[in-house]
This record gives sequence, structure tokens and C-alpha cells, in this order.
Amino acid sequence: MKFLKEVYKNKVLLLMTLPVTVLLILLNYCPMFGALMAFQDFKAYKGFFGSEWVGFKNFEFLFKTSDAWIITRNTLCYNLVFIILGAILAVILAIIFDLLGKTRLNTVNQILVLFPHFISWVVGSYFVYTVLSFDKGILNGIIEFFGGTPINWYNEPKAWPFILPIAHFWKGIGYSSIIYYSSIKGISLDYYEAAKIDGAGWFQQVRYITVPMLKSIVIVMLILHMGSVFRSDFGLFYLVTRNSGALYNVTSTIDTYVYNGLTQGSNLGMTAATGLYQSIVACILVITTNAIVRKVSPDDAMF
Repeated sequence: MKFLKEVYKNKVLLLMTLPVTVLLILLNYCPMFGALMAFQDFKAYKGFFGSEWVGFKNFEFLFKTSDAWIITRNTLCYNLVFIILGAILAVILAIIFDLLGKTRLNTVNQILVLFPHFISWVVGSYFVYTVLSFDKGILNGIIEFFGGTPINWYNEPKAWPFILPIAHFWKGIGYSSIIYYSSIKGISLDYYEAAKIDGAGWFQQVRYITVPMLKSIVIVMLILHMGSVFRSDFGLFYLVTRNSGALYNVTSTIDTYVYNGLTQGSNLGMTAATGLYQSIVACILVITTNAIVRKVSPDDAMF
């Protein structure tokens, strides 16, 4: 009875949330039935209820191949680099923005670093191709200018563990830095004035005031990113690499593996098993990260 009274009392607010709730159910919860495919020898013409149940054979087949190790290694290692190094670079960039102050140059700099965030990887992949193209690429042009031999970058696996992070940071570091910059601007100036009175220089102010004050937002961002540590940036790993088969060993991630499996239609059950494996591990990572944060710094934990 008390529940119904609360519903009636907040009926206007609940009605406002209804469209979002419906979309959440349709787009996030209804597709969960697709997890059934992970336990079936799924055939599209038979559907969910007509396909043969095979238990955990799809998972068994996946982990017996070298694919499971390759896609897990690539997805995990790249994302850890993106998260850890990305946070460090974003904080440094935010501190630089704060140092420049309210100047026209600072505004222009912020726009320039933020702009790539709004460019899709469809367009961004052509920017990368302009640099790496074998025939007309800027990088090969520089190499030839100094008497070197052009390199076919899309057949050179050793280079991509460096190219992909550079492309990722080019596109995403600006957005993250703006978030940290906003947090820095929210720090009370009283702390800095007191530090100046005590004789603290700029570096000491950053070390003992700015960085500690950013701890909470850094932890929140870390927990949120840990949920996507097993979900790679599909556009980055598929479009930027042009899905080159020669690069699969260093660029194939769980997302691109699932997509290639779906488009080739070779084994939809194993593809679904891969996606389910990805979701379960991501959930465990978020819960584990939050539990660690709750023990170290209870006030910064999300739940």
C-alpha cells in the first residue's frame, strides 16, 4: 500500500521516465535473449526454439582455439594502455589548460583537442590512411625523402601496437581532458592562495593540491572504464586497420572477432558465446574494481 502511495505521489516524474525506460528495455534487456545462442548450434532458419542445444560446447570450442587467447590478450592489453596512459595524459593536458588561464589561445587549444572526439572513425580512418598509405602516404613520403624504402604499414603487424594507441589518444584525449579541467576549475582558490602564502611554487601546488583533489573523479572514471575494458573501440580496431588479415594477430579484439563471425556466418553460436564471455568478464571487473576502491577509499566507491 505504501508503495502504491509513493507511485501515485511521484506519478508525473515516473511518466517522464517512461520513454527512457521503454527504450532501455527494448535496446538493453530484450537483446539479452540472444545469449541463448551461446548454448545452441544456432541456425537462423530454425530460430531460438528450433536450434539444437549443445550446452557449453561453443565455449569449449572457443577456448581450444588460439583465437580466444589472441582476442583476449589484445582487448585487455590495449584497453589497459588506453585507460592508464589515457588518464595520465588527460590529467597533464587539463593541468596545462589550467596553467594557460582564460586566454584566447587556451580556448583555441581546447577546441582543437576536443574536435577529433566528434569525428567518426569512418572519417578518422581516412585521416590515418592519408598518413600510412603505401603509395601516397605522408609518412612514406618522409621516409622516401630521406632515402628510405616505403613501408606497407597495413602489412606490418609490429607497428600497430604503437599506431593504435596514438590514433586512440588523438581522438579521445581531448574529451577526457575537458572533464578533468572542469574538475580543476571546481577546486576552491583558497587552497592555492594558502599554498602561495606558505611559499609553494606552481609544481608543488599541482602535486599537493590539484592532483589529490582530482583523485575522486579519476577513480570514478577508472571504474566506469573498467566496465568497457573488454569492449574495444570497434571503429578503431576495424576501420582504422581496414580489417587487414595480415594484422589480425595484433589488432583482432573480441568486438571485431564477433563482427567478423557474424558477417561470415560460419558459427553464430560460438560468436554469441564470445560476446557472452565478454559481458561476464566486464561485469566481474567492474564489481572487483569497485570492491577494491571501497576498501581503499570508501567515499569514492560507486556502490
